Amino acid sequence: MQPQPSQPGVVPAFAGGQVAQGARLGMLGNTSTMTSPFNVTSYTDKFIRDQQAATGADALILDPSVRSTHPTGGIVDSFNIRGFPINEGNNGEFAFEGLYGIAPSYRIFTDYVERIEVLKGPLAALSGIAPNGGVGGVINVVPKRAGGDLTRLTASYGSTSRFGGHWDVARRYGESRQWGVRASGSLRGGDTPIDRQSETTGVGALALDYQGGRYRSWLYLLAQTDRFDAPSRPFLMAAGLPVPKAPDGRLNVTQPWEWSRINDQSVLWRNEYDVTDQVTLFADVGGSRTNVERFFGLPTITNALGNTTSTPGFFGLSIDRHTYDGGVRARFDTGFVRHAVTFQGSVYHDELFRPTANGTPVASNIYSPTIAPTQFANEIPGRPRLSESNLTALSIADTMSVLDERILLTLGVRRQGVEATNYVANVGTLLNSYDKSATTPVVGLVVRPRDNVSLYANYIEGLSKGDIAPNQPNVSNPGEVLAPYIAKQYEAGIKVDFGKFATTFSAFEISKPNGEILAGRFSATAETQVRGLEFNVFGELMPDVRVLGGVSLLDGTLTKTAIAANVGNTPIGVPNVQANIGAEWDLPWMRGLTLNGAVIYTGRQFVDAANKQPIPDWTRLDLGARYTTAINGRKTIFRANVQNVTGENYWSSVASFGTFFLGAPRTYLLSMTVDM
Repeated sequence: MQPQPSQPGVVPAFAGGQVAQGARLGMLGNTSTMTSPFNVTSYTDKFIRDQQAATGADALILDPSVRSTHPTGGIVDSFNIRGFPINEGNNGEFAFEGLYGIAPSYRIFTDYVERIEVLKGPLAALSGIAPNGGVGGVINVVPKRAGGDLTRLTASYGSTSRFGGHWDVARRYGESRQWGVRASGSLRGGDTPIDRQSETTGVGALALDYQGGRYRSWLYLLAQTDRFDAPSRPFLMAAGLPVPKAPDGRLNVTQPWEWSRINDQSVLWRNEYDVTDQVTLFADVGGSRTNVERFFGLPTITNALGNTTSTPGFFGLSIDRHTYDGGVRARFDTGFVRHAVTFQGSVYHDELFRPTANGTPVASNIYSPTIAPTQFANEIPGRPRLSESNLTALSIADTMSVLDERILLTLGVRRQGVEATNYVANVGTLLNSYDKSATTPVVGLVVRPRDNVSLYANYIEGLSKGDIAPNQPNVSNPGEVLAPYIAKQYEAGIKVDFGKFATTFSAFEISKPNGEILAGRFSATAETQVRGLEFNVFGELMPDVRVLGGVSLLDGTLTKTAIAANVGNTPIGVPNVQANIGAEWDLPWMRGLTLNGAVIYTGRQFVDAANKQPIPDWTRLDLGARYTTAINGRKTIFRANVQNVTGENYWSSVASFGTFFLGAPRTYLLSMTVDM
């Protein structure tokens, strides 16, 4: 059977096949990179498979604007984009087909992913309000659907003894092949390279579609389970002490009797109808449910010797999400001006239920972890409500173009509403509530003096739900949702397409209010500003050499804070430099063999707002190879990757709450893929 052709409905791949020629800009739909007034990157299924990327965090490893802020071996994919956190707190900030409330809340597994798109900046005016308040960017999952007939099987191994199998099957039916079905999924399980840790995952996804003359419909069903024993945890640092040297990445202070169980189910039904060749109606409905049960602690390093204390606790979280949207897209001309107008209304609703109960403290050490007597979770019966949110919006945008898209101006406005109700933890009685709204604009300009050169600029505001107070021992109001914020971005840049190779350069400034812990309470008394320069490269330098990566220079500043001495300091978790470069080389003297490598660098970060507790900069080297051949007439690819080849010990990243993470140890990945 021949490999599946390019999936319909997605932007084609750029030369080299690692990134696409454009991405979905929220309500504006698929937009070419060269005509987009924003910095966007879309990573392809081919790139994801060649990296052997199991999760969204693995797939975004070469984006210089993005840093994963949760460790390998942890339960969450969370990120910093342009210095601002994404998918922290109660999570759910991954978009799925441009909509929130569908994707799994904690981790994205790549089994069902055709593209992972990164839209940089506070794009709430185009993509809707991020459920947890992220403004640095939007990570959008484009799911797999049937392009042509495909049967692809993969067997995989990861150190130390984790085995897995993946399937991906697609068919099209009907006289005009208008009916499509695609089923994908995987089972993986075994010990990871981190001491005493094991993980078992199961993923199943089904995509059905109908492509008629004027009516099109898609139905996506998704289920996944992720089970950890001894999951990796971030660390807190006692105040006033320097962060100790990072231990071996294989060491694990999490007890072997601590665990996590996460189950997700999602559904999305999308519809489009062409009233005329120029007018299209659309409507989408979907939702998801996440159930989390876990029993572990958050270790605090108490001295320079690396001693830790942690209080394991039972945490049961249920998240129910629903999303609805609909609208109309129209294309028409007024004189010499061509218009592409979209009007959209949307509703997002979530409810969170969470019982918690604590065990007894456990002592250990980051350099010499100890095993403590087994404790058991004290589960609380029932589902006490924690919070409820309603996010609503009415929006309109018009992209006007003249001179055969030499000049494009996008104007838009969104009326956004945020209703949030918070309840007393473990009790479920009313704590507080609010109902706020705002009108936020978007302005984007693209000028193309030549076919392969685009100058662009944008101004955009975003209304986001306030931060959620962290569940930490030193916080008296854990789980409280703060009042909404308005974030603002100014950006300008240039994009140059050399045919097989392209570069982008952008300068931006984002300012956003945010929460901080003061006198034991988490409240919105601070403001963060990040100014940055981004340079990206991608494509083919030569027919057998591909590159992907870039540099991000960040200047983060605390412009407001309740502690006057901290004004002007660097925000928690914002490095000054992020640099990535990956390269592939098809060996000319051995057909089918490709060597690849990547260097990833992150500058110094601070654990505290006072900038007294830095973690040092770090560099990681990854190497790999793949061999493409045919066995009995079937295309077969063998892949081998080694992450952190030199076995560096490093603190990898800092989350906005001041928790920091141990970098992954040397890890080996092997796989064999056969197209039947």
